[in-house]
Amino acid sequence: MKVLISDDLHPAGIAVLENTPNIEVVVQVGMDPAELMEAIQDVEGLIIRSATKVTDKVIEASNRLKVVGRAGTGLDNVDIGAATKRGIVVMNTPGGNSITTAEHAISLLLALARNIPQAAHSMREGRWEKKRFQGRELYNKTLGIIGLGRIGTIVASRAQGLKMRILGYDPYVKREMVTSCGVEMVSLDDLLARSDFITLHTPKTKDTAHILNRKAFRKMKPGVMVVNCARGGLIDEAALVDALQEGIVAGAAIDVFEQEPPVGSPLLIMGNVICTPHLGASTEEAQKNVAVAIAEQVADYLLTGTIKNAVNAPAVSGEMLAQARPYLTLAEALGSFQAQIIEGPIDSVAIDYIGEVSKLETKPLTHSLLKGLLYPVMHDEVNYINAPSIAKSRGIHLTEAKIESAEDFTTLIRLSVRSGTQQYSVAGTIFGKYEPRLVRINEFRLEALPEGHLLFIYNTDRPGVIGSIGTTIGKHNINIARMQVGQEKERGQNVILLTTDTPITPECLEDVRRLPHVAKAMQLEL
Repeated sequence: MKVLISDDLHPAGIAVLENTPNIEVVVQVGMDPAELMEAIQDVEGLIIRSATKVTDKVIEASNRLKVVGRAGTGLDNVDIGAATKRGIVVMNTPGGNSITTAEHAISLLLALARNIPQAAHSMREGRWEKKRFQGRELYNKTLGIIGLGRIGTIVASRAQGLKMRILGYDPYVKREMVTSCGVEMVSLDDLLARSDFITLHTPKTKDTAHILNRKAFRKMKPGVMVVNCARGGLIDEAALVDALQEGIVAGAAIDVFEQEPPVGSPLLIMGNVICTPHLGASTEEAQKNVAVAIAEQVADYLLTGTIKNAVNAPAVSGEMLAQARPYLTLAEALGSFQAQIIEGPIDSVAIDYIGEVSKLETKPLTHSLLKGLLYPVMHDEVNYINAPSIAKSRGIHLTEAKIESAEDFTTLIRLSVRSGTQQYSVAGTIFGKYEPRLVRINEFRLEALPEGHLLFIYNTDRPGVIGSIGTTIGKHNINIARMQVGQEKERGQNVILLTTDTPITPECLEDVRRLPHVAKAMQLEL
């Protein structure tokens, strides 16, 4: 078995592969796309970091590739959909750099507060500018943390040691889960208004992209300082430049950028900005940990078929996978659908396997469903293996039931989720042998393909409503591929699930929401 390493990998990871029988290691760093497509043709495994772009063309050029392993968490540089279609497993190493990234955020926070890089640069140029670089204390200041997952909670615990007051915003984390870190959970607007320092620790999703934008900066306390070690694109960089120039933001420390490297960015030359070249995970310990972990995972998969930390394949045998694949796809889609329509942190999840599906080994299905439920919030940090433990750590109570007697369908997976006083239920089945279908949303019955760009609408059942929705979407040059309607005649309500060729734009979504008799509309991606 040949494994190609195309990015700089810690020697400890390379040594694991070199010392594994029946594994041939090829290290070839710095290839351009054409060279990569040539090199990948006869390899079974590919190990990368962030530099290599595993595009659909690269995957198409591979003849024998079975697994792609990322030494780290982020997988923005891998076309996971193309890999999945080819049956190529994509793995990462979530959590391997959590402490390192959290420590870098704290380091930048301290450096920002005390003007350390600027003062050091001034000293190297022969100047002694003590008054110019007067800083501020962190003691008794308020730190706002946006995103309280693994890294955010570590930052909170470190900041607690610095005797800072800590505010947290994360709509998917329950208040009691972070009280031990001394975090006061607040709304985003409250965090922006009260924080002396703000640090970001959330994945980039459609909800968090540009979460710090022009409107957000206008809500901040004058003189606030901002740190981003999470993902490029969480901050609108043009808006940040303006906020810095206007004095709303006194300083910023940025480790990740919308474009990397950020060639020509005005942030690079601003005196009150500290920039680092994506160093969040760049420590000896973290790089060794993720290199060893991904080397072991890739070797285990190639030699024994063992899957660990895969983002596109559950840990099942080949025989089981062939039988259960449609159900795995359905379960993940049901979880993702629920996650995107429910508001607030999830308290409990109940899964019913009804009819034929109850005769299968349902543990992989539950893992798949939980992965779908958590992915819209956590993205690459969650996979088929760690989804149950993450759900447990977030205080989500899980119950499962197998019901042999079928109801309306010979096989059905029903998912019920509770968040506070909200209760949502969705159910799906398999048509024929391979085609997943969403057949129930709460009390509404319909028949929808759970994939693609979706627009989900609650509306009053009145003549002309569906037509006005279609006309509105058409005005934005968005084509409707499919439409499914579920009716509840007793209450005169509908749900509409539209599939569109391209994503619904924010402007289109707002126009649909303004239509008469439309109670709610939300964009979904499955």
